[in-house]
Amino acid sequence: MPTTVHPEPAAGPATWPGALAHARLHVVSGKGGTGKTTVAAALALALATGGKRVLLVEVEGRQGVAQVFDTAPLPYAERRIAVAAGGGEVRALAVDTEAALLEYFEMFYRLGMAGRTLRRMGAIEFATTLAPGLRDVLLTGKAKECVTRTETDGRPAYDAVVLDAPPTGRLVGFLDVTKAMADLAKVGPIHGQAKGVEALIHSPLTAVHLVTLLSDLPVTETLDAVAELGRADIAVGTLVVNRMREQWLPDRSVTAAADGRVDAGRIANGLQSAGIELAPDEIDGLVAETVEHAVGVAAETAALRRLDTEPDPPLPRLTLPAVLGGVDLGALYELAESMIGQGVYLEPRR
Repeated sequence: MPTTVHPEPAAGPATWPGALAHARLHVVSGKGGTGKTTVAAALALALATGGKRVLLVEVEGRQGVAQVFDTAPLPYAERRIAVAAGGGEVRALAVDTEAALLEYFEMFYRLGMAGRTLRRMGAIEFATTLAPGLRDVLLTGKAKECVTRTETDGRPAYDAVVLDAPPTGRLVGFLDVTKAMADLAKVGPIHGQAKGVEALIHSPLTAVHLVTLLSDLPVTETLDAVAELGRADIAVGTLVVNRMREQWLPDRSVTAAADGRVDAGRIANGLQSAGIELAPDEIDGLVAETVEHAVGVAAETAALRRLDTEPDPPLPRLTLPAVLGGVDLGALYELAESMIGQGVYLEPRR
């Protein structure tokens, strides 16, 4: 039977608009379970292609990046974890809140040993509990520092930073908490840090990519996140449809099969003509799998229609295939290649 794929709109926005090639902070979020860390890792590899240097940052303390790259837990240090085609490289950083706060104390207050004493006294946990927004300012502030850091020759240290952000349910609060902190601290380093992060998040240098699966709940949460980001004046880069199944039935057969209308006799005859003999229970199992596949394809097609029509205008969209057998390093490179094939590209640092 011929193989087809889910229908795409005849005309629509580019999968990777040209402006994204100039973005320097790529924030990746999605509902829990949609594979946002995998997508962030693949995006970092894709952006590093052609000799670029990309930093992949995680902030949730889950060591998800280490898991997808099958490496040891990441320290609070920038470490190379992969190379990309054309001489590029991906470095990774797991931001630790305590370490970031100590770094912050040293950078702005020159506390040094006093900062480490504060950690032993539990003052750091007290400070981030007293002002919960401070934790997110530290996390986003570290990402901002990596984006704006320069080498001795004045060139940016990284062509791009990919931030594996919290899930969509708390994404806007995470990104926009700098506004609240800027109001809390009217002057001084905290105020300056918050305003600097706020300026970056709301600039063309930042793009937020939302990962979804083609089922009702993830799509609904993604569309809600699009609306919330819009109200916060934070730009959405692309929607990333992850784990899209390959369609094995011709389009004309999907509706009938999804309704359970599969001719077992016709399948048996077709297999016999090809020299394949199956027992009746095996034919029944094949019919059941066909119906299950068609039901899934029909549901995904309906979800795609929502993504085509509910954001107005429609947002750019990348699609990634389902990976059978789990994601390993080889699969990450394949996903990165898929992104590159859809136009993902990064202008080199100047």
